[in-house]
Amino acid sequence: MSSFSVRFLAPQALQSTSASRPKTWVLAAPTTAPASVEVDAGRLEPRVEERDGYFVLKEKFREGINPQEKVKIGKEPLKLFMEGGIEELAKMSMEEIDKDKTTKDDVDVRLKWLGLFHRRKHQYGRFMMRLKLPNGVTTSAQTRYLASVIRKYGKDGCADVTTRQNWQIRGVVLSDVPGILKGLEEIGLTSLQSGMDNVRNPVGNPLAGIDPEEIVDTRPYTNLLSQFITANSRGNPTITNLPRKWNVCVVGSHDLYEHPHINDLAYMPATKDGRFGFNLLVGGFFSPKRCEEAIPLDAWVSTDDVIPVCKAVLEAYRDLGSRGNRQRTRMMWLIDELGLEVFRSEIAKRMPQKELERASSEDLVQKQWERRDYLGVHPQKQEGFSYVGLHIPVGRVQASDMDELARLADAYGSGELRLTVEQNIIIPNVENSKLEALLNEPLLKDRFSPEPSILMKGLVACTGNQFCGQAIIETKARALKVTEEVERLVSVTRPVRMHWTGCPNTCGQVQVADIGFMGCMARDENGKPCEGADVFLGGRIGSDSHLGQLYKKAVPCKNLVPVVADILVEHFGAVRREREEADD
Repeated sequence: MSSFSVRFLAPQALQSTSASRPKTWVLAAPTTAPASVEVDAGRLEPRVEERDGYFVLKEKFREGINPQEKVKIGKEPLKLFMEGGIEELAKMSMEEIDKDKTTKDDVDVRLKWLGLFHRRKHQYGRFMMRLKLPNGVTTSAQTRYLASVIRKYGKDGCADVTTRQNWQIRGVVLSDVPGILKGLEEIGLTSLQSGMDNVRNPVGNPLAGIDPEEIVDTRPYTNLLSQFITANSRGNPTITNLPRKWNVCVVGSHDLYEHPHINDLAYMPATKDGRFGFNLLVGGFFSPKRCEEAIPLDAWVSTDDVIPVCKAVLEAYRDLGSRGNRQRTRMMWLIDELGLEVFRSEIAKRMPQKELERASSEDLVQKQWERRDYLGVHPQKQEGFSYVGLHIPVGRVQASDMDELARLADAYGSGELRLTVEQNIIIPNVENSKLEALLNEPLLKDRFSPEPSILMKGLVACTGNQFCGQAIIETKARALKVTEEVERLVSVTRPVRMHWTGCPNTCGQVQVADIGFMGCMARDENGKPCEGADVFLGGRIGSDSHLGQLYKKAVPCKNLVPVVADILVEHFGAVRREREEADD
C-alpha cells in the first residue's frame, strides 16, 4: 500500500499487604525504555514479505515461532473474507469442520480476523462476534439490527458493551454468518479485523462534539483510523499479520476517558508552532506475564499525519516484532529490544517524508484535572441540549434492552448512542424540554439508571466463564452480587472503581481499577479447590495514572465480601453501617 496522508482543518482548542506476587505475574513500573541500544543491522531486516497482496513470515525467520504463527502460515486468515472462504465454511457442519485440521483452525483461529470467536468450551458451535465501532458511536438502526440478530438465538443470544467502547454479540451460529456480514455492511458496520493479531477498536472521547470542555472532537480521527485499518471494511492485508493484538486511542478531553496509558499508540493533543496536532505515547499493554504503561515516543504529528504515523508504527511492529513466545510479542517488548531511539527511527523511515518531528512542549491536556462523571444529566456545548449517561450493569444487554435503547435514542435524542470503556451508554442530543419524560421512562427506572449507587457506577466486568473458555471464574453476576452485599455492610462517600476479570489475560483491566479482582483457583477453609480472586489495589487513571499492585492473593470468592468491606474502610474512607446507625 502506498504512503498517503489525510488532510484536516486544524481543530480549535477549547478552553498493601506484603503478599508475594504469583510467579507468572509481573507488574512493572512505568517503563523507561533505553534511549539507545546496540542493535545489529541484521535485526532490522523485515521478517515478513508481501506475496500476492498478503504479508507472510519469511522462511528464514520461522524457527521457534508460536503455534498461532504456524496457523497464519498455513493459510492467510483474511482470505476467509476477501476471497469468500466464509461462504463455503458456513455450509459445513461442525462435525465436518472438526475432521480436518485446516477447517478446524479456520473456525477456532482464523475466523477471529472476521471478528468471530468460537466458544468451543462452553457453547460448542456458537460464536461471539466483535464489531468495529470507532469512538463508540452507534445509531438506533444499527442497535436494532444487532438486537434482531441475537433475538433469534434465545437464551444463547445477548450482547455486551466492552472496555473498548464496542459491541460484542453472542450466540451466533456459523451458517448465519454470511447473512450477518451482509446485514452489517448494509447498516454501515463491520466486524472485520477485530480479533487476534489485529488492531482493536479505535477509542475516543465518548463526549466528542458535545462536551463544553473538550479539547478536540476525536470522531474524525477514530473514524479515519478505522477506515484505514480495515480499508473501508474491504480488508487491509498489509496490517493483518501483526505479532500480536494492538490498541489505539485518540484523546479528546482532560478527563482521559480513553485511558491512553494502556494503549499501544495514543494520540495526545498538543500544539506546535501554532499548529494543532498530537504528541505520541507508545507501548501500553496488559498481558498475563507483564503489564506496562505507555511511554512518550518523543514525537509530534500534525493532523495530516495521524494516519501515516499509525501506518508507520504498525509496519515497524509487523516487520520487526518477535514471533516466538506469545507472552513476549506485544509491541513494548520490541521497544525494549531496540531501544526507544532505534524504534523511533524505524517509524521515521516508514513515514512519507522519512522523518518525525520531536515532541511538543505545548501539551493541551491539563495535568491537574478532576475527572468528571458522565453518568446522569449534563449540559452539552449546544445550547438547549443535554446528554444523559446511563449505567449498564457490567455491560450486559438483551435484545429487548437494545430495542428499547434505540427507541429512546430516536424519541428523545438524535437517534445516536455512545458506548464507553466503562461499559456504559450515553444518549446525546436530548432537548432539555424532553429530559423529564426521558428520566421517567421505565428502562431508566428499572434497568439502566442515570444515578446508580456509588459503588455500582464504577463496576466493570469481563465476560467470565459463562461464555469465555479462558476465564477461570464467573464474573458478571458475581461482581453485581458482591457489590450489592458490600453496599449493605459499608457506606461509601466517594466513587471507587472496581474491575473484575476472569483470568490473567485481564480483559477487565483490573490494574487500572481502585480495586481489581483477577480470577484464579483458590482453596477454601478445608483446603479444597474453589473459585477465587487475586485482589489488586491502587490503580489510577488520568494524568497521574499508575497500575495497581497485588494486595491479596487467592481469596476464595465466597470470602470476598468482608475483604472488600475492609479495604473500603481502610483505604477509601467508608463507614461500616452498624457504626453509622449507632452514631444516629
